[in-house]
Amino acid sequence: MFGGDMFGKLQEMQQKAEESKKKLDQISVQGEAGGNLIVVELTGNRTMKSLTINTELDQMDKEDLEDLLTVAFNRALEAAEEVNQKEMQNSAKGLFPGL
Repeated sequence: MFGGDMFGKLQEMQQKAEESKKKLDQISVQGEAGGNLIVVELTGNRTMKSLTINTELDQMDKEDLEDLLTVAFNRALEAAEEVNQKEMQNSAKGLFPGL
């Protein structure tokens, strides 16, 4: 059903995906909120590396803290998605001309 060339392309694609995943694990992106009161760091694979709160917790109410955490995380997630998408496109270029 699959020719040798197709099987080879599938193996190559799997290898490139693994290489990309390893590369993305080494890339860090950040999202911040509240003028750097909250900083979230993710890998290019969208795994959280760190969460930093640069204020005393007793100086914020619960709802404000939750809002800032959500904003910072979503910003970091957007950045990670962008990095991830670019890496996947770059790894697929050689396999699928025209991407």
